Amino acid sequence: MKPLLYFFLLTFTGNCIFAQGVPERHTRIDVIGYQYQLQISDLHDTLRGQAAIRLNMLRGDSILLDLHAPDASGKGMRVSEVTVDKQPVTFTQLAEWVAIPVATKGEHQIALQYKGIPADGLIISTNKYNRRCFFADNWPNRAHQWIPCNDHPSDKATVGFRVTAPAHYQVIANGIQTEECRNGSDTAVTEWQETTAIPSKVMVIGCAEFAVGYAGAVGQVPVTSWIFAPDRSKGFYDYSQATEILPWFIQKVGPYPFSKLANVQSKTIFGGMENAGCIFYYENSVTGNRKVETLLAHEIAHQWFGNSASEKHWSELWLSEGFATYMTDMYMESVHGIDTMRKMLQEQRKAVIDFYRKEPQRPIVDSLETDYMKLLNANSYPKAGWVLHMLRRQLGDSIFWKGIRDYYASYTGKNANTTDFMRVMEKNSGRNLETFFRQWLRTPGHPQLRIQWSTKGNNLQVHIRQMQKEISRFPLTIRVRGNGRESIQSIQVNSPDQQQHFALPFTATQIEIDPFTDLLAEWTTERVK
Repeated sequence: MKPLLYFFLLTFTGNCIFAQGVPERHTRIDVIGYQYQLQISDLHDTLRGQAAIRLNMLRGDSILLDLHAPDASGKGMRVSEVTVDKQPVTFTQLAEWVAIPVATKGEHQIALQYKGIPADGLIISTNKYNRRCFFADNWPNRAHQWIPCNDHPSDKATVGFRVTAPAHYQVIANGIQTEECRNGSDTAVTEWQETTAIPSKVMVIGCAEFAVGYAGAVGQVPVTSWIFAPDRSKGFYDYSQATEILPWFIQKVGPYPFSKLANVQSKTIFGGMENAGCIFYYENSVTGNRKVETLLAHEIAHQWFGNSASEKHWSELWLSEGFATYMTDMYMESVHGIDTMRKMLQEQRKAVIDFYRKEPQRPIVDSLETDYMKLLNANSYPKAGWVLHMLRRQLGDSIFWKGIRDYYASYTGKNANTTDFMRVMEKNSGRNLETFFRQWLRTPGHPQLRIQWSTKGNNLQVHIRQMQKEISRFPLTIRVRGNGRESIQSIQVNSPDQQQHFALPFTATQIEIDPFTDLLAEWTTERVK
């Protein structure tokens, strides 16, 4: 996803060394599949729901399903009935979950009936044309505001939505449409089934007065555009660019993991939300001038990284957002050239430095943070993208891409953490990467350098001081110019204060630090006598 503020400004406001474990209640069960029957209306905001959940009971003597109960505002979901294996049971509904007694381990069928006005998660509002609409917006753990579920990215399951809605709406959701029929003159039933297991954060429905356009097929993957009717022509033009982006990711990473790609104009609170096979974009993304190429690429990248190969915990968000950020950079490099990518990296580096000045104690893998919305910051996006860029430069393109493809293949449909990714890259490179990963992902900050240089004849002396608290190790490239000539020099920086001497075939009159935009750092440069 892209937070809307980040999409426009590339800046954020927003420490522990090791990732958080999964809370115990989420580990009691392994959900196999969800089936939801939902009723929505134009007359009121009450959602009526039935949930059928197939799961394995792993431990304990009760199941705790996440579901937000009515709060002081009166919004929330009230459960009226629960059955276990078709037998009614006495349950307890607490503020954020439903406790259901289950006597034995193994597979069970849980069914719940519930209703209420969603406090969040399912956004019931009007679009920019003042037309009523319904859009799920689940990240990070807001799905349980409107559907009972195991609301944690570590538990993936298949999902089906059967939605009864006023007949003038079209309904989009994950997976393949299996039914659409009029239910009398006033309502219609639409059913979608996603047979690939996905985390709850990307299980969604969208309901609005859409114009639906077929953008084309990429291999066997149909690509469609779901646009607010007045924006029909502009939206079909803008979103059809997805058919040009999708092949690059398939060729570079691996097979597309879902049965379709629907690009949906929506009321998401984010710039884009990467729901599995059913991406939601903010409503003003439609302009008719194709200004959202990077946004499309970012959300499409998530279909592989975040939706299919998913993080084990929100603190590992960089495995989703950092990957989507840098995959977009590399896509833009392939289409528009290296200078375009370097410009993007320079802007992203500035965003990282600006964020560090506001939040100097945050590492990328930030497992102390429990307000997960605060993880939508420049560490998870551009800094994490920069880590991948520096890893690519150190390993070389061939090994880097081999490792990326191996990582994705190894964790397709599964969950990974930072150590899992590191081990895959070590296997493919034959290198120990623990120092690199600890320095860039688990340690706050970045190199802050004071660089002084001087000449004596054709001899160049460069003095580098690291000013930050934690000393870093990294390669530093310098372009030296003089007398109409230039030379590229590399320094392996590995101490807080070091000097390097170069014998050149000319007298240096100018040096340029990091000429190829390969280092996440900030620096000052001074010529001394």
